[in-house]
Amino acid sequence: MKKLLVFILIGFTAQLIDGSLGMAYGVTSTTLLLTFGIAPAVASASVHLAEVVTTAASGASHIKFGNVDQGMVKRLVLPGAAGAFIGACFLSNLPGQLIKPYVSLFLLALGLYIMYRFLFPQHFHRQTASKALPNKQLIPLGLIAGFFDATGGGGWGPIATPVLLARKQLEARKVIGTVDTAEFAVASAATLGFLISLGWEQVNWYWVLTLMLGGLAAAPIAAWLVRIIPAHLLGVLVGGLIILTNIRTLLQAWSFPKDWHTPAYISLFVLWALALLLTVRRQRAASLSERL
Repeated sequence: MKKLLVFILIGFTAQLIDGSLGMAYGVTSTTLLLTFGIAPAVASASVHLAEVVTTAASGASHIKFGNVDQGMVKRLVLPGAAGAFIGACFLSNLPGQLIKPYVSLFLLALGLYIMYRFLFPQHFHRQTASKALPNKQLIPLGLIAGFFDATGGGGWGPIATPVLLARKQLEARKVIGTVDTAEFAVASAATLGFLISLGWEQVNWYWVLTLMLGGLAAAPIAAWLVRIIPAHLLGVLVGGLIILTNIRTLLQAWSFPKDWHTPAYISLFVLWALALLLTVRRQRAASLSERL
């Protein structure tokens, strides 16, 4: 029963973050599943199978709240799905224990990127172009984001969302809703690739169903919260969580001396706390300036 609640909470938290930020469901869920000793391909397959349902619920919720650009969704779906299918087949044919540290390294890089993205948001608003991305740029974006989403267990949102935000074509809530809605096709294609390569017998339906339950509960809440919640605070929170968890995996996988573990955790936790404090202070200052 305790394990059931933990996995439901993982699904709920991951979808709450993803639906509010347009990223991090796969990264958060896969990171936490890897800590349970689950092979990377099986973890990613389980997450994507759960995402088929949670992204459908999330997309429907974002459409209901008017957070979606339908034209952009249609242009992202095909390249994203193709990249995800190729990435799933690629990951499934690699030895689990060999690839696990490198998946964690990729997730760590995404965690650092998410942290930087929300800790220093001003660096992502310098572009003045307002034209829509042409297909010659959008197709490679979808292919790359879809491929890394399947191979790393996350990457669609962290790659696609910042690129679309930087264009200033859509308001932030519509970028998040659009990316989340298009992710249904990405998750479906990745799941198909994993099932073809791994087979149904490799899927642990216990993990999948619990992640689904948590995600379904969180989807409508996240679609509503994206309109009111400070995204920078959530971004720094999830970025720090991903960094801490994957550092643990890498320290163990690469046999670093145990004497290094505690100082590394303490140092990272202190830096994370400082980042959160800085984010809260900036948020308060921004709120005060708006009132004045």
